[in-house]
Amino acid sequence: QVQLVESGGGLVQAGGSLRLSCAASGRTFSTYAMGWFRQAPGQEREFVAAINWRGDSTYYADSVKGRFTISRDNAKKMVYLQMNSLKPDDTAVYYCAAGPLFGNSRLTEADVGSWGQGTQVTVSS
Repeated sequence: QVQLVESGGGLVQAGGSLRLSCAASGRTFSTYAMGWFRQAPGQEREFVAAINWRGDSTYYADSVKGRFTISRDNAKKMVYLQMNSLKPDDTAVYYCAAGPLFGNSRLTEADVGSWGQGTQVTVSS
């Protein structure tokens, strides 16, 4: 098991940028696939982005492709989500997620073993 704590959320105008961070604890962090999901009010949680355990493969939802970038620093036990060109539709609570050991970047909710508490991102028009 790995414990996850997100930070970096906030209020930003449309077109702006934010970088979310996820701090992980646990000696085996570098062996987990990691991802970000989000949940808007009244909607189901949805996949945003994921990165494999080595950090050399990423996968994005179509809605964020070209605007968001996921990365990881295994030495620091950190995962990041750089969000550019933000839109009001990106408003949601963003969750960091740990997937399978030695997992690839095709992460689904069913694969997630640990969730962070979430961080709110609000994009104003």
